[in-house]
Amino acid sequence: MRTRGGYADTGWGQVHYRINGDSGPWIGLFHESPLSSAVYEDVLPLLGRHVRAVAFDTPGYGASDPPPGPGFEIPDYGGVLAQAAAAIGMERPVLGGVHTGASLAIAAAARLRARGLVLSGVPLFDADERAAFLADWTPEAPVDAEGSQFGWAVERFQRTWGPDVPPGMLHLAAVELMRVADRYDWAYRAAFRHDPSEALAALDVPVLLLDAEFDMLAPKDPIAMELARDARLAVLPGLPGQPHLRAPDDYARTLLCFVRETADLERGPRS
Repeated sequence: MRTRGGYADTGWGQVHYRINGDSGPWIGLFHESPLSSAVYEDVLPLLGRHVRAVAFDTPGYGASDPPPGPGFEIPDYGGVLAQAAAAIGMERPVLGGVHTGASLAIAAAARLRARGLVLSGVPLFDADERAAFLADWTPEAPVDAEGSQFGWAVERFQRTWGPDVPPGMLHLAAVELMRVADRYDWAYRAAFRHDPSEALAALDVPVLLLDAEFDMLAPKDPIAMELARDARLAVLPGLPGQPHLRAPDDYARTLLCFVRETADLERGPRS
């Protein structure tokens, strides 16, 4: 089935989304910073055979309008994304997210009455880690007439994603970063300032931690398992990160199994 694009009106302007599937349960997907819903291009058609799957561009990234400024927090972003989801008719979704997207999924869950969460790399940082990321992770992009910004973006992802990152993934990441080079740090820094632990612990829904074995945030999975009231862990072995990009088939299959599980739980035991 073909993936379609669209826009939803919100308090911050328009939020861009990609959607695949015409029937079945809703899935809402949120991406990592500083990328876009393009990271789910291979996942959406796999999901759309069975459900209505939507991947949103975070405000200020991809083709979504930016927030009014850089000082907004993850609950603000989550509220605007919930507005966008409601505007397209999303009801009782399973929400999924990677890194920043995991915090956004948690923040939007209560507003959308989500029936489950699929989280990959929840940013459960301690105070020292937050301070270090805020100090070092988002240097200003060196935008100049010589094109230094392009080499900088490539080097950044080779360093953070590993030297063996496939060329197609590297190109996608560098291009998406360059689209928003002047504000690529906005949601990043909001994610570093935000502690999702209280909101995660307050949610009374099933949670699937769907992670790459060697993701940089995989060590936070045990903390998330303790916080969530009804959690389970699925690890995609051998992956250095980015499970939705490196193993879309496995990612989609595991996500769909969880969606079916949450549907069965809602229906309750059969007589």
